[in-house]
Amino acid sequence: MDTALGLTPYQTTGVEVQQLACALAVFVPFETAAALLRRLLTVPVSPGAVWGWVQSVGQRAMARLEQELTQLAAGQPPAVEAPDPTTAAHPLLMGADGVMVAFRPTEGTAKGRIVWREIKVAILARLGRRTTAAGQVVTPLERRRLVAVLGDIDALSPRLWLEALRPGVQAAPLVAWLSDGGRGFWRVFRERLAGRALGILDFYHAAQHLWTGAAAWFADRTQQAHAWFATAHHRLRHGETNAVLSELTETLALADLPASARTTLQNLYDYLDKHRAHIDYEKFKELGLPLGSGMVESACKSKAPANG
Repeated sequence: MDTALGLTPYQTTGVEVQQLACALAVFVPFETAAALLRRLLTVPVSPGAVWGWVQSVGQRAMARLEQELTQLAAGQPPAVEAPDPTTAAHPLLMGADGVMVAFRPTEGTAKGRIVWREIKVAILARLGRRTTAAGQVVTPLERRRLVAVLGDIDALSPRLWLEALRPGVQAAPLVAWLSDGGRGFWRVFRERLAGRALGILDFYHAAQHLWTGAAAWFADRTQQAHAWFATAHHRLRHGETNAVLSELTETLALADLPASARTTLQNLYDYLDKHRAHIDYEKFKELGLPLGSGMVESACKSKAPANG
């Protein structure tokens, strides 16, 4: 029983205090967590004690995760957490990205040059739908789940799939994957979700590529660049992808097109063509789905740890 509760021999601090300390340490440095505990509970706790509790909880959690990943690899998926009927009818959104995080070079001390490392972050959430008192329809994210790993795409993929199985990804009425153009993350989409989910390329990311093409094509003719971009942007947003690609094809056929502009426009064409199935924004909007990956970017910001 003691082991199940996380109690250790000769322990003098209650489990509730340790749980609160660990929860605080998710959001603030260990020193601040200890100070808050003293203020809230009048319990004298050292930052080192908070660090030790976090390490202990983390090690137990990692052991459980490794066991679940081993079982998943052996064909034993986790138990599905059956949602209520209302939640079950909502679309399931998924997405992933990477974020650079500053780490201390030496454990236990802040001395030394900061080391920057990338954490892969994924988020899963149900897309709710409700009408406000003013009659406005809003679509809040519900039942959020975060997955983060200090590792590569191959380390993220099984962890993401494990968390997707829990809320019933295979039974969800609609599943959508939102991401920017990172190739590794789209590989996760192909390997885990192809055939069961819609892929949505972040619209604002696609628009950035359009502007890069416009700037290269028109060089210092700023007004013409803005005019072409505005038209292409509108077409892309409203389901006229073929019109954008057709104009790029005609432009690439021009004999006097500068070599640098040709390379940039060819890259733009190839990019949009590769993601043709992921840029049907008019269809996605009709389905009530978001066009941007803002939820992923928000998740990345939330995972930048205070106690790196």
